[in-house]
Amino acid sequence: MAPILAIIELLRKGITPAFYWPVKFGIYTTATTYILSIITGNVSQVDRVWTFLPTIYTAYFALLPLWPKESPLPLLPYTPADVFPDVAQNYSARALLMLGLVVIWMFRLSYNTWRRGLFSLNDEDYRWAVLRQKIPPWFFQVVNLTFIAITQNIILFLLAVPAHIAAFQQPSQLSVSDYLLGSLALVDLVFEFTADNQQYSFQTYKQTGVINQNEWPGARIQWTPADAKRGFVTRGLWAWSRHPNFLCEQTFWVIITLFPLLAPEFPKLPAKPLSEITAFWPLTPAIVICMLFFSSTAFTESISLSKYPTSYKAYQQRVSMFVPFLTPVWGFLLQIQGKKDQVDAMLFGTDAATCNWFATLFISAYR
Repeated sequence: MAPILAIIELLRKGITPAFYWPVKFGIYTTATTYILSIITGNVSQVDRVWTFLPTIYTAYFALLPLWPKESPLPLLPYTPADVFPDVAQNYSARALLMLGLVVIWMFRLSYNTWRRGLFSLNDEDYRWAVLRQKIPPWFFQVVNLTFIAITQNIILFLLAVPAHIAAFQQPSQLSVSDYLLGSLALVDLVFEFTADNQQYSFQTYKQTGVINQNEWPGARIQWTPADAKRGFVTRGLWAWSRHPNFLCEQTFWVIITLFPLLAPEFPKLPAKPLSEITAFWPLTPAIVICMLFFSSTAFTESISLSKYPTSYKAYQQRVSMFVPFLTPVWGFLLQIQGKKDQVDAMLFGTDAATCNWFATLFISAYR
């Protein structure tokens, strides 16, 4: 306990006052998830709190006027007395809007995590089991400490930095950029929820062979035995992007990052309380989340490629990893090579124009 308190005190001397509590909370969360991973032998402890921590940090910054000046109990939030007075006394409409969007994001991710069983203390992300087999046990423990426990907790904290900046901007009212970005974020979450549901619907059919007619709208796809035999989903949004859920996840946090950056008040921020972060951090949340998902996706695809070497390689050639607008380009290149019909038949069960947006996403999804 003493070393943790010493680290907290050291960090307090070099950070803005509004970061005192989040940094303290993050250190304890990091230590807890790491210790639990050692005790249980299950390194998915961070995965179980991933759905909540960005919301907790964002809520702290958006609700700074709500918290007491001193913490009544250990780890309960508080607003230090030396936080910039306007921020400690007035709510930021922009930060509150961002909090609302992050709460919706939390409910979506928590629901998807719950139905997949990942809240169970016995469940572990399948990728960690694969990684264990590829590297020595001692090195896996190094990865567990440095990346799984420490780095991921830092990333979860960084996702709330835009709300921190927005809280200090103190806009008198929401701007056009706020309404535009808020609308885009909601649309993005709808697409991400749809991608989640399509994947879950496919995996359920793959395991049971039964089509659930009560799926969410957008996921009512008439799966076939050929789809199950292929082993991975290639219909709906997945006909346009190999990872539409990952694309939407990155896009959501890019949008959140842009809220304070596109606001009329940026960069008109109070210099003293934000001097430590304004020069470096505004773009950090978007950059780190995209770096994380790119590396994670590459690893995930290496696993899929080892399981389905022929069909998944064809999928990589036919469908873009993230950006849907590139998928027609990949199809055109395959057409030039005379391979498109063969690849389409392998992936979609037809050599027709299966990637038509309306036919794939809406007609097949709702019939």
